[in-house]
Amino acid sequence: MGNQFIWQDRFNIGVEVIDREHKKLFSIMNRLFAFSEQEDKSQWVCEEGLKYFKDHATKHFAEEEVYMASISYKGFESHRRVHDNFRKNTLPALEQELAKTNYSKDAVSHFLSVCAGWLIGHTLAEDHAIVEGGIGKWEHLLPEEEELATKQLIIHMVKDMFQLNSRLISDRYGGEKFGNGIYLRFIYANKNKEKWEIFMIFEEGLLLETVGKMMGHQSKKMSVSLMNASRYTIRQFVEQVLSHLPVADGYELQDENLLSYEQFQKVFEKPQCSLLFDTGVGYFAYCAMTQHQLKKAGASIVAENAVREVELYLANNEKQHEADNKKKILIIDDSDTVCMAMQELLGEDYYVTTAKSGTSGIRCMTLDRPDLVLLDYEMPVCDGVQVLEMIRSEEDFAKIPVFFLTGRVDKESVTRVMPLRPEGYLLKNQPPQDIKKNIDGYFRKKTR
Repeated sequence: MGNQFIWQDRFNIGVEVIDREHKKLFSIMNRLFAFSEQEDKSQWVCEEGLKYFKDHATKHFAEEEVYMASISYKGFESHRRVHDNFRKNTLPALEQELAKTNYSKDAVSHFLSVCAGWLIGHTLAEDHAIVEGGIGKWEHLLPEEEELATKQLIIHMVKDMFQLNSRLISDRYGGEKFGNGIYLRFIYANKNKEKWEIFMIFEEGLLLETVGKMMGHQSKKMSVSLMNASRYTIRQFVEQVLSHLPVADGYELQDENLLSYEQFQKVFEKPQCSLLFDTGVGYFAYCAMTQHQLKKAGASIVAENAVREVELYLANNEKQHEADNKKKILIIDDSDTVCMAMQELLGEDYYVTTAKSGTSGIRCMTLDRPDLVLLDYEMPVCDGVQVLEMIRSEEDFAKIPVFFLTGRVDKESVTRVMPLRPEGYLLKNQPPQDIKKNIDGYFRKKTR
């Protein structure tokens, strides 16, 4: 796999018994990584090596729990539940996969990458919280204050875990595409079958710069092992955030999905919290929403299918990246019907994204610059003319070509927008093939 843990001083939390065991676990992982790449390894030696890691991890959990109890750590019970879930659920599922496949290379790789991701996330999130005293649950905060506290916690955690300074760039992220994205969906449920959906969206480059560097990953592309390690690191991140929300008490992870951008768009709606951050080396978003009836999307990721599903996901992402080389068209229209029709009309030859408001459209342009914008003339709150005024007022956007997509071609409407230099008008009621012909002709002309 070409992986090797890079130990850093910031992994130390300042408690000798815990730091010593962390170093030991990392050292064991490194030996196992190196051993897994040897072609002539015997199954027996592999079994013994992984059993040694499991036994050592279980011993470490017990010692850590004794320490937490000795200092009356207020997060003791939730921290112990994290340990219990790993040793009673995660490890047995991985061991079962190993046994079923006779310790195949893929199964060993999956075991190691999951353990690596779990160790990174747990060490830099839950374990650091022990000496920091934790951040108490926000019992009496108003919704606006809770959102502010969530922002601050996320910024604090990214700094601690990845040594990156995050900057909030939107507290109303609308699901716009940015870069080559990885879309993770975690579904939590309580005994009453009430559900929480948490979405974490990362640019691939950000994961390569963080989890990838911690694992000594050399490639500029995501691998299956790095993807699995990233999943578990991100899961620890999410559960640390949820541990501070009283409304999340009693919720346990029920399902996990890897989504394409199109799948994400279909299930992402009315989030209670939707935050977009810039780290300087890539964007990421944290979004949470409650649902009683969930929309299905993406395969459920479990130990038995994780390697295969991650392989498929990364292969599809690679195809999508190739598709991204097509000309990019942004549709800004508040009508779902129009957006879907334009995607069907143009999607084969162009990379099409949609935004349902002027604000969302401007954000889309910031995150992923289009080659052409099709802009609805009549929209609520901020109409097409006002949106085009904003586009022309921004130096970075001023020269992006814009066609009005409208039913209005009266003289007054045309005269009103002439100073804003639209490329032209496309009538919504004209035959779809004529709209496509006009767009194709525009790009052919630009190429010449």
